Amino acid sequence: MARLILVCGPTGAGKTTYSISLSKEIDAIRFSIDPWMQTLFSEDMTSLDYSWMMERVNRCYKQIWQVSEQILALNGNVILDLGFTTKKQRQYFFELARNLSVEPEIHYLDAPKDVRKKRVEKRNIEKDPSVYSFEVNNLMFNFMETKFEIPSQKELKNGRTIEV
Repeated sequence: MARLILVCGPTGAGKTTYSISLSKEIDAIRFSIDPWMQTLFSEDMTSLDYSWMMERVNRCYKQIWQVSEQILALNGNVILDLGFTTKKQRQYFFELARNLSVEPEIHYLDAPKDVRKKRVEKRNIEKDPSVYSFEVNNLMFNFMETKFEIPSQKELKNGRTIEV
């Protein structure tokens, strides 16, 4: 049976590292939003404009879903490491999955802010290509802190919380 896993958590929680590991464990195709955004739009970004970013994130979501839908139709597993900052974003993919008769899972990564901040600083220094797409500075980190919405128990019904 095909599985669709939505990985979410605040900045620096380890979503990409977790997704890479999980994709190997369950033989899944993994999509991560950061390289898409970096490749397609980073050269055009002139300021930290949330609405500008989200418009482009949503464009990526549509293209990623078109491919994911094909994988799921072939009974393959898909891991979406797309940030899923808001309940609305997660709900959008829940509905798409249910239209395919796939019950999505949310894997919510939770870690204290100070731990996440240190991870981001380390990632910025090391620039490991498997998890690094762009530098997350203090302004970006703090900006995104205000945007993340913790998943509800209802959202986590078929998922799990991973304490990092």
